[in-house]
Amino acid sequence: MSINETLAQGSNILVYGSMAAYTGAMTAFTISLAKGRRIESLQDSAARTAGASHQARMGSTATLDRPAVSTAITSDDKLGEGRRAGNIGMSLTWLATILLGGGLALRGFSAHRLPWGNMYEFSLAAAFAVSLSFCILSLNRDLRWLGLFITMPVLLDLGVAVTVLYTDSAQLVPALHSYWLAIHVTAMIACVGAFTVGGALSALYLVAEHVENRITAGEKPGRWGTIASRIPAADRLDLMAYRIHAFMFPMWTFAVVAGAIWAEAAWGRYWGWDPKETWAFITWVIYAAYLHARATHGWRGRKAAYVALGGFIAILFNYFIVNMFVNGLHSYSGLN
Repeated sequence: MSINETLAQGSNILVYGSMAAYTGAMTAFTISLAKGRRIESLQDSAARTAGASHQARMGSTATLDRPAVSTAITSDDKLGEGRRAGNIGMSLTWLATILLGGGLALRGFSAHRLPWGNMYEFSLAAAFAVSLSFCILSLNRDLRWLGLFITMPVLLDLGVAVTVLYTDSAQLVPALHSYWLAIHVTAMIACVGAFTVGGALSALYLVAEHVENRITAGEKPGRWGTIASRIPAADRLDLMAYRIHAFMFPMWTFAVVAGAIWAEAAWGRYWGWDPKETWAFITWVIYAAYLHARATHGWRGRKAAYVALGGFIAILFNYFIVNMFVNGLHSYSGLN
């Protein structure tokens, strides 16, 4: 089939439009974070953190109890001076997500196929998945404090996509003509979107936990105090990150298994330790270790956050380094 250049150009326009909206959203979230205030003081959060640490030292198993700071939508008088900027940021994020989704759809329609056949298209899909995950999670809780840490990596991803990874709309290479493209790659995209949100929460946990520990020790909050004063308490961030990782890990497992089944159909073997297969498995092992440690040893906090971030780094390494610099059977980046 021939490529519909009009739809392909329309896709590019919508992608650039989404980038403009994400830029506006990032600016608004920055203002919101700078002017906002936290529902619970750092001193109260630090006291709870100290209490939790004491329970852990006494041998009690960490449980997923009710968090100290609720992120449910609260009354206007508790949202701080950055409420209006945060609302603008959320509206622009929804707009950007819709525009990016439209750009993906037009890209697919232009070539009459699913729009994730190369690195450029996968980057668009991954950015869309991250943004959509954030928007869906924000429907029943106030996540304006998280907006900056979502729109920034999404905008960076799109910037790399349109400047470094861009390829013209074209037909799929023969190896990708399979219904497993819709199953395996779609599952991977969904996981990358959710794990990015989980990674952002784990990173913010380290910030909040560091500041709360300093306050518990009678020290000043330090350079991270400003950010920590505008995000939920550390135990809440830890819980939110855990829930996302635990919910999405079965889908990552399914995606790896689906890839193995597709490999058998395409190459006559389920597993061959191809670089991308290897790093997908390494990522699975890291997240499995994270969940196992929390379930059996009651890991909460810094150790768990480091392991979760290790899993996200493995995803990034697999996508950018392995795809671009390592030769293998999965060399479908479209850059060569």
